[in-house]
Amino acid sequence: MEELYRLVADPERVVLSGIEEKYLSDTLGRRKGTAAALVFPISTEEVSAVLRFAWERRLPVTPRGAGTNLVGSTVPEGQGIILDLSRMDRILELDPDTFTVTVEPGVVLQDLQRYVEERGFFYPPDPGEKLATIGGNIATNAGGMRAVKYGVTRDYVRGLEVVLADGTVLPLGSKNVKDASGLSLRHLMIGSEGTLGVITRCILRLTAKPEETRSAVVPFSDLKAAIAAVPAILRSGADPTAVEFVERSVAALGERFTGISFPCPQAQAYILLTFDGTRDKIETDIRRVRAVLTQQGALDFVLLDTPERTAEIWKVRGCLVKAVEAVSEQEPVDLVVPISRTAEFVSFVHETEERTGMQMVAFGHAGDGNVHLCVVRGDRDDDAWQRELHANMETVYAKAYELGGLTSGEHGIGLSKRPYYLAHTPAENLAAQRSVKSALDPRHILNDHKSYLE
Repeated sequence: MEELYRLVADPERVVLSGIEEKYLSDTLGRRKGTAAALVFPISTEEVSAVLRFAWERRLPVTPRGAGTNLVGSTVPEGQGIILDLSRMDRILELDPDTFTVTVEPGVVLQDLQRYVEERGFFYPPDPGEKLATIGGNIATNAGGMRAVKYGVTRDYVRGLEVVLADGTVLPLGSKNVKDASGLSLRHLMIGSEGTLGVITRCILRLTAKPEETRSAVVPFSDLKAAIAAVPAILRSGADPTAVEFVERSVAALGERFTGISFPCPQAQAYILLTFDGTRDKIETDIRRVRAVLTQQGALDFVLLDTPERTAEIWKVRGCLVKAVEAVSEQEPVDLVVPISRTAEFVSFVHETEERTGMQMVAFGHAGDGNVHLCVVRGDRDDDAWQRELHANMETVYAKAYELGGLTSGEHGIGLSKRPYYLAHTPAENLAAQRSVKSALDPRHILNDHKSYLE
């Protein structure tokens, strides 16, 4: 491994002993891996050289960014190399004529959003973890609350520079809007969780910055009524930016954690809405949605009239995972079901919760069927926690697939969801994915045994 000192210009960016534990895990810190080296490259050339070194010696390589992953995708194995790209953090170019920005993979999401908005542009993907890197967002095809209007990360990646396992550098895509030129290797890389290549440069699509943003809280007598109203919102001709659902019991967790009160505490469920665009468009959409939801049985339509109150309400929604973690260890789940089956699925979760005694806190993106669960450990010992968690997850994922759902909406598969993904994915699909892996990384050095891999 001492050869790495020759490949990386600054010896302080190579660690061969005493690797900090945070680099051996993900943000939850529960799974710990092993590695012989930690490398912080700052250029495509260094990434290529390190991968070629690993390729020649058949050493496992685990790419990572800010380490905010929730499913174990950044947990290394064996005596290989952790390739930390967080220091490749330059914004290289904003091109106003093509509405693109070119960045390195270690740029942090909130920094990119702030940078382009200060210049009149907008980067729509908005996953909850704003300290994640763009490279990590692309590797997991991150989504977020604005997906109902704007789509997910995949929809904003125009081009990539990727280094393959053997050190080969591939330019994929471009600033062009259209591309019917051969296979889209760019799209293969998006969502591949570091199993096919290492991203070293990203060309991202931007939009014009919205003139204004407004939010509303809509209380309902129960979750079924709240979820049932969502298709009516989407069919109304309005174009909401975010459509979230939160049950009253879940909102109460966030209230206790933040000290902020939700409106209409007598409600049993809420739909949270955001609208953006021109002022006239927003006012038209709000009137239209208010009328629709009144017909759907909403108890009220509370328009948040100040930026401060808006920030408070979304702070409660955004802190729910941390609110649960403050009470107990929990397993985060982000499966997705068809929008029309969301209420049915959440009802099944509650039934499972009552039958098994394992608390499952549900909330999520009502506009796209992405249901988040915090499965709570409580006072279970290690053996009981692992045994009961696995049994309940098998039950919950089986129901999601029965309803036409999928294992992950935005976090990826990694290690923690792998058993459930493999159990419900056709063997032919897995074989095809593994063939792609073997074609691009025949020695299987890149993030092997994660996601779809054996």
